[in-house]
Amino acid sequence: MKIKILSDSHENAEHLRTTLVQAGRTMDVAVGHATSSDPIGAINGTVPDIVVLDAFKPSGLAALEQLTLRYPQVDPIIITSDTSSEFLLQAFRAGVREVLPTGPSAEALQAALARITHKRGVAAGPAADGKILAMTSCKGGSGATFLATNLAWVLATAHGKRVALIDLNLQFGDAAMYVTDQKPASNLALVCQQIHRLDAAFLGSAMIEVAPNFHLLAAPEDPAHATDVKAEHVEAILKVARANYDFVIVDVGRSLDSVSLQPFDMADMIFPVVQLTLPFIREAKRLVAVLISLGYPMSKVGLIVNRHQKSAEISLQDLERTVNAKVFKAVPNCYEEVAASVNQGEPIARLAKNSPVTKALREIAASLDTIQEKNGKGWLSRLFATH
Repeated sequence: MKIKILSDSHENAEHLRTTLVQAGRTMDVAVGHATSSDPIGAINGTVPDIVVLDAFKPSGLAALEQLTLRYPQVDPIIITSDTSSEFLLQAFRAGVREVLPTGPSAEALQAALARITHKRGVAAGPAADGKILAMTSCKGGSGATFLATNLAWVLATAHGKRVALIDLNLQFGDAAMYVTDQKPASNLALVCQQIHRLDAAFLGSAMIEVAPNFHLLAAPEDPAHATDVKAEHVEAILKVARANYDFVIVDVGRSLDSVSLQPFDMADMIFPVVQLTLPFIREAKRLVAVLISLGYPMSKVGLIVNRHQKSAEISLQDLERTVNAKVFKAVPNCYEEVAASVNQGEPIARLAKNSPVTKALREIAASLDTIQEKNGKGWLSRLFATH
C-alpha cells in the first residue's frame, strides 16, 4: 500500500512517517504547502492509496474535494485542530473518511489506517454468513429505532432467525425500551471498556435476551461514556456478532463520525428512515449525498419511508428523484397502534397483530429472510428485485 504524507512541517512529517513505518506500512513522504492549497499538485508520479494531510484547515476543503473527484481511489486522512460537527460534515461531504485531532497518537493513526484498509478489502478476510443491516435516522423523530427493534422482533419470532440488535445511538439510545421492560445489566460502553475480553460468550452475556432468538446490546446508560466507544471496538463487536447471528441490526442514530461510519462500512444494507415531509426529505438528500461522496454503492442503500399515507402530497417517486435513492419499503401511518406499542414497551407484532405496520414489518422480514437463505452472490440485487 502506498501512503503519502503532506505536511508543512518536516518534524511532523517525520513523526508521522516513523509511526506508519512501525505499523509496517510503505509510503512516500512529501513536505510542503499542499495541505491547505494544492493537494493534487503534491501527488507526483504514482498515485497513492492513502494521503495523510497534516495541519489541515477548513479553507482547503474545496481543493481536497477536487482531489477526491480526480482520484476517487485515494482515501484521505486529515489531521486538524477543527473537530467541530459542522467541519466534520463538510469533510465527509468532500470524501474524507478519517479526521484525526492535531498530534494524533500512534494508536489513533494506525486504527484509522486499519479502518481504511478494511473498507478497501486489503486486509479483509472471508465474509461471515450473518447479514448486517444499518438503520439510520435522516432526521430526529423518523421512527428508525421503532422500526429497527420491531423488525428484529419479527425476524426472531416469526422466522426463527438469530438476531442481534446493537444500539449505537451513543448519547440518547433507548432501543431496549421499545421491546422490553428489562433493565440492561451491561451496555455497549462497558463492552468497549473490556474489549480485550471480547468473544461470543462475553458479547452474549452483555446483551438483553428480549426473546429466545433476539438479543439486544444497549447504548451507554451515561452519555458521558460515549467516548469509550471507538470505531475499532465497533468493528470487532460487529465481526463477532456477524459470526454468531443470522442478522445484526445496528440502530446507528444520526451522528456522522468514524464510529457511526463503521457499521456503514460493514453493512450489507443501509436503511435511511425518512418521512414524506420537506424537512425529512432535505435531510435525507444531505445524508445520501454524504454516503455517495464517501464511496458507498447506492445498490446497498434503500430508503424506508415511515408513516406513509397514499394520499400524501409528495409521492414516493418524487422522493426517489429528489434524494437520488430507491425506496425499499413504505410503512403505513398507524399512529395510535404505534404509540401504544411504544408506551407499553411491547413489540407491535405482538400487541397489534393485524396492524398495517405489523404487515409491513412482516413483508420486510420475509424478503430479508428469503434472500438470506439463498446466501450467494447478488444478494442485494435479488433483495431489491422483490420490491
